[in-house]
Amino acid sequence: MIDTSLDHEADHRVVERRRGNSGSNREIRMRAAWLYHVEGLTQQKTANLLNISRVQVTRLLAEARKRGEVDIRLNTSISSIIETERAFEQAFGISKVIVAPMANEDLDPTKAIAFVAGQFISDYVQSDMKIGVGWGRTLYSSLPHIQGRELEKVRVISLLGGISQAKRFNPAEFAWQFAELFNGEGYLVPAPAIVDSPETKHALLERCGINQIFELADNLDVAFLSAGGIEGITTSYRLGHINEADRQSLIAAGAVGDLLYNFISEDGELVDHNVNTRVISVGIDRLKNATDRVLISGGKEKVKVILGCLKLVKPTVFITDEFTAKAMLLSKG
Repeated sequence: MIDTSLDHEADHRVVERRRGNSGSNREIRMRAAWLYHVEGLTQQKTANLLNISRVQVTRLLAEARKRGEVDIRLNTSISSIIETERAFEQAFGISKVIVAPMANEDLDPTKAIAFVAGQFISDYVQSDMKIGVGWGRTLYSSLPHIQGRELEKVRVISLLGGISQAKRFNPAEFAWQFAELFNGEGYLVPAPAIVDSPETKHALLERCGINQIFELADNLDVAFLSAGGIEGITTSYRLGHINEADRQSLIAAGAVGDLLYNFISEDGELVDHNVNTRVISVGIDRLKNATDRVLISGGKEKVKVILGCLKLVKPTVFITDEFTAKAMLLSKG
């Protein structure tokens, strides 16, 4: 199996050659390799998306292998991606931005984002870390791309309650699997993500030991988070945790999506809505105290909520796809 990561420290010198610009050739070669090896497209589909012939794709892939660009890693970055990352870092004041290449803005970016997120997490996690994890399809999809290893004294804290209707996207399931990858201890929240009333929430926090788990989230080394949209059929609504009436009233209240089921506006403010009083999740103030806050999200339907999350928790690392990044840069003006 070929693992094709992007090395963002590569040299990006452009040298003119007799047959054209090598930087341009390298970029299309890297895009072809990404589409074929990472996104799993056929050579013909790759050719169609790049507007070249299938024979050209075959030659590009062979050339990438010959140059050592596709072996265990893609050792050369795409120059336009690097430019987008740097522009985003400057525009939004984020320490590190990682952008996954995408062939077409109409494709679901989850797979591409999850791939680069998994590689980042693999390199980031070390022994003696206290890690908070959120939930969602993108985070869950990153698990196969995380290279687990035997570490010591790794603690993984789920940042919100569970969901009884689903296993795959359950916050507890994700936190448990994440902890297993690094031989860590998992701390799960024995309560639903959303309860029926503020009174029930208070009782669970005070009488069932949930506050003690949330206190573990004080001074995290890192929190891995994902934003949830509200306009489309996202994970929260597919699982039935937020019904259509709630969704519509949240939109009317100014919500553009959620972070750990905290529904927020594009300005990064919690909206005034009953749902926000019934959420069992770590408070936003605790998240802000994490040394690193890594936001992993993308998709055109999430641009507004991601903008809100950037203002709300001020992530130190943002991982997304190139079309989401470009749309957000345009919104910045």
